[in-house]
Amino acid sequence: MTINSKIIDSMKLFAESYAKSTETFFCIDLEVTESVILGLAKNKELFGAPLCPCRYYDNKEDEISLAYWNCPCVPMRERKECHCMLFLTKENEFSSNIQSFPT
Repeated sequence: MTINSKIIDSMKLFAESYAKSTETFFCIDLEVTESVILGLAKNKELFGAPLCPCRYYDNKEDEISLAYWNCPCVPMRERKECHCMLFLTKENEFSSNIQSFPT
């Protein structure tokens, strides 16, 4: 499946903006970050919402309607805990100092 590049770009812009506003950083392994962005973009394209791509769901539509795992998910918003390792606090051993994608 080819994901619309505009959706990928919008997910990147979202991630950059959210990282900066929450003082979090992308994973030191940028392949992890890219993979999560692609997963968010895929779910946004298929289902209309950036559902966390790192979890298993019996029914994605049901999960999206609950909004708990829509990015940024509730654990991230409430406790800065990102299961996907997209948004990491500077204390996290896997955190980089990067908050934006190369242009």
